[in-house]
Parts: sequence; structure tokens; C-alpha cells
Amino acid sequence: MTVISETIKYRIKAAGAQIGKTGAVRRVLPLLGVRPTRAAAMEFHGVPVPGDVVVYYGDGADKIYQLVQWLPVLETLHRKKRVLVICRRIDAYRALAPLTDLPRIFIRRFTDLVDLYESNDYGMVLYVNNGQSNFQSLEHPWPVHVHVNHGESDKISMVSNKAKAYDRIFVAGPAAIERHKARLLDFDLDRLVVTGRPQLDEIFVPELLPVPGRTTVMYAPTWEGENEVNNYTSVEPYGPAIVAALLAMPEVRLVYKPHPRVLDSTTPSMVAAHGEIVRLIEAAAADGGHAFLPEGNILAMFDAVDALVTDISSVGLDFLYLRPQQPIVLTDRRNNGAKLEQDSPLARACGVVSGKNAAAVGERLREWIFGDERAARRAGMREFYFGGLHRGESTESFEQEIERLIAERRQQLQQPRQPSPTAQLSPAAS
Repeated sequence: MTVISETIKYRIKAAGAQIGKTGAVRRVLPLLGVRPTRAAAMEFHGVPVPGDVVVYYGDGADKIYQLVQWLPVLETLHRKKRVLVICRRIDAYRALAPLTDLPRIFIRRFTDLVDLYESNDYGMVLYVNNGQSNFQSLEHPWPVHVHVNHGESDKISMVSNKAKAYDRIFVAGPAAIERHKARLLDFDLDRLVVTGRPQLDEIFVPELLPVPGRTTVMYAPTWEGENEVNNYTSVEPYGPAIVAALLAMPEVRLVYKPHPRVLDSTTPSMVAAHGEIVRLIEAAAADGGHAFLPEGNILAMFDAVDALVTDISSVGLDFLYLRPQQPIVLTDRRNNGAKLEQDSPLARACGVVSGKNAAAVGERLREWIFGDERAARRAGMREFYFGGLHRGESTESFEQEIERLIAERRQQLQQPRQPSPTAQLSPAAS
């Protein structure tokens, strides 16, 4: 049986009941991840569940990484605003248990979610993705509904027409504004709020150490996406060739850190290419300290990384923010350089592996990594993607915007709401 947090237990008792009795408390037990007895009453009478900011997560444990990267930011926020995590899938609820002490509840049924929102005075709801069940949460009109996404990248999935459903969208900087402007029609750009990338403010405990006398190059490809238009991976077209070329450089220590979903892929070409990459690294590991790292916080590894080879994803931009002086190499699986630079301006400041140079990928990688001449361009791109914010300032901006938006919404709710003078029934309707 899941243990109810002491905070929530106290609030339930304060509502006039003890854990285990029938009535309202028995009805809220499933919401807290606790299985009631068969005799439990099925009415919900508004038992308080504390929180100022709700973090809504409707997907399963397979996508939990989307929420996990926000946990340090949310734990910092929790010191000022009470944060409550809502999970709609029990596997996600359980997966969070060893990862955070933030209060969290499991709500399976839509009716329970509605009752929870109606029975409590939450100021804001945050969304880390565009899961389908988000729209059940968006039903409730009073909190400020804010989409924060789970990273900053140039993938087409970063901008969705679903953005129109949220009250505000927190974005990293000017590039995200341009992305929304280019891809969305009839969209109010005033909904975009620049808060930087607060996940990158954390001071990480190093998870990777340098190898004396060697240049550490990380190959960090993304996964194949859920459809071809969202497929940016280099694993199956170039991965083995990139890895073989880097392993052939005696001064290089290679670290292979793929997206978590590469490991779970069932696409035959992805499975075969990933397996070949791992075999190449295992065969060469003893000679140079090469490593395949399927787990761990990639951000906590960057301090030891001298150059990055990656795909269009948040990884390249996170590295740009944290290590702008270090070379970045991107990949282009579609072999369309002009389109790549249009979709991902970062490509203008990087070497690019494509089908046009894959046959000589070793020579090009050596040139781009050891003859880097793009540092000034990368500095400009860092400004474009993240504005003038420096490390530590994004968290402050994030918290200030949350405070401001909640205060504005509270003030709105206190004002009498009159129907618009133009909202008159037409003669036909009357």
C-alpha cells in the first residue's frame, strides 16, 4: 500500500475524518494512490488537497523523462509555492516515488479530476507535454494553464496547434518565438512568455570524468519519433559510421549517450544500428576508456565533454547553453542543408553530417572537432536561442512569471464578470 504524505494526511484529518473511515476520505484514497476496501463509499465531498501550482502529467512511465527533467526546478519552486503533481497513470505515479519528495496524487477518472479542481483553489496548472489527456485538465477554467514543454529544440513537435489551448506558453528565448510565428496561423504571440531554460540553472554533480590525454567526444542521438516528420535520428543512417570514425582517432575518448527511447525502439533498422554501435564500443573500450552510458543525467556529463555530435533535439541546445565554446556537430538525415538551416538555425554554426559527406565522415569530424572555427557563430546562436539570460537567471524569471500570472488571475476572479455588450443573441437564436 502506498503511504500518504504527512502533509496530505494532516489536511484530510483537518477536514474532519480519519484515514480508513468511509465517506469523503474513502473516496479520495484512490486519488492519493491508495487502494480502499470494497466497502469504501463512492462520494467525493471536497476533501482539501493542498497546492498552489499543479503539475499535470497524463502519460505513462515510458515518457516520464519529460517530467523528470523539471523536478529540480519544481522542488525549488515548492519552497515558495506549494507544488502538487497529478498523475493519470499508475505506472507514472509509482515511477516518481524514488525520484522526488514533491506531493503527488494519482487520479484515474475524469470525474475525480473535475471534483479535485472544483474542490480546491489551485492558481496554476503546468504541462510538460501535449498529451491527449491534457484537454481533460484544461476543462477547468479558473487556474492559469501554462505549457512549459520538456525541452528546447527545433523539432517540429515543439510547436503544435495545441498551443492555442493554453493560457500561456513558457519559452526559452527569441528562437522559440520565431518558431511559433513561422509555424502557427491565427496564433496570439502574446501568449508566449520568455523564461529561459531553468532546468539548466542547476549545479550538477559530475557524472563523467575526463580521461587525461584524450578529447572526450559525446555522440548523443535522438530517437526516431512517432512518425517520419518527427524523425531526426542519425542512429540508423550514420550512427555506426560516426562511432567507428571516432573510435579510430587515438586521441579521442568516445561516450555514447542515446535518447532513452532509442533503447526501447522496436524498429528493426534502429535495433540493428544501435546494437552495432554498442558492439563497436565494447570492442574498443579497454583501449581508450570509451563508454556506452544508457542511464544518467546527460546535463551532469557535459562538463567533461569536449565536443558533441548530436541530432536536432534539445541536447544540442542544452550543450550550446552550457558549453558554447565547445564544438557541436549536427546530423541531417534528410540531406537537405538549406531546409536544415531553416528549421534549425543552430546548423549555421555547426558542422553537419549528411549523406553527402558520410563516406568521408572521419575526415570531416576531425576537421570540425580539432579545427573548430565556429565559436563566434555559436555565441551568437546562444543569444538567439536563450536571449541574454545567464545561468541562474532563468529560475528567477520562471518563478517571477508564475507569481505574476497567479496574482493576475486571482485579481481577475475577484472582479465581477459581465457579459460582453456584443454578445447578444441573434434574432434567429432568440
